Amino acid sequence: MDLTLLYRGPLASCDYDCPYCPFAKRRDSTEQLRADRAALERFTGWVSDRTDDRLAVLFTPWGEGLVRSWYRRALVDLSRLPQVRRVAIQTNLSCRTDWLADADRDTLALWCTYHPGQTPYDRFLGTCRDLVARGVRFSVGIVGFPEHLEHARRLRAELPAHVYLWVNAAEGRTYTHAEAAEWTELDPLFAYSRHPHRSAGLPCRTGESVVSVDGDGTVRRCHFVPDELGNLYDGTYRQALRPRACPLAVCDCHIGYVHLESLPLYDVFAGGVLERIPARQAGR
Repeated sequence: MDLTLLYRGPLASCDYDCPYCPFAKRRDSTEQLRADRAALERFTGWVSDRTDDRLAVLFTPWGEGLVRSWYRRALVDLSRLPQVRRVAIQTNLSCRTDWLADADRDTLALWCTYHPGQTPYDRFLGTCRDLVARGVRFSVGIVGFPEHLEHARRLRAELPAHVYLWVNAAEGRTYTHAEAAEWTELDPLFAYSRHPHRSAGLPCRTGESVVSVDGDGTVRRCHFVPDELGNLYDGTYRQALRPRACPLAVCDCHIGYVHLESLPLYDVFAGGVLERIPARQAGR
């Protein structure tokens, strides 16, 4: 079986205070952190046992995972498994990077987001340069607020050319053609983020070759459709895997619409779908 898993455990704490994020500066209790660690270790154990499958894993925590040792360990361990073709995580890149020396950097990748006002620019850029020196695959992104534009321009100018800079349209924001053009100069693929994508009744890979998994092992087709397909650990999800149309009117998040078959994004991001690296930059 060839399957992509989007894993989101109970972790909800973050070390940043972004005004556009409902989980900013949220603190998990010691008990909650222990539960998250146990859930993640159960999941990585399941992946380790799937020696006859071909798997890809994207961690999409509500909080910041890489400041927790168990997420760093999970990425290293999974990157070294022969059945794992890619393992990636969404991160604000506030963590240290020495742990990456133990990972298989042909398999591991990072989806990094720069949040102006939350970390010094030079610190973030320095960490990006460290990733380049270590040979780590990664993309860098920013939310397309007007006050972020100059930060994004500076990033694009100072990041190596092979590092893709993506821009997420700010939720609920309508961009004029002039505004969109400014962001498109930095991210040629910004048009895919600018407007929600009509998805009702259209074929999507989620629920067939891509699934969402929570800390209890509940499997859903994606993070945005609540219907359950079964459980990862008892295998009941398997009988539910099949081609299916999207039940939602629109899809406006990259980790969702990238899997729509009506869009060409599997070709655009060939070799880098999980870490959001376009094909023209994935094969560096």
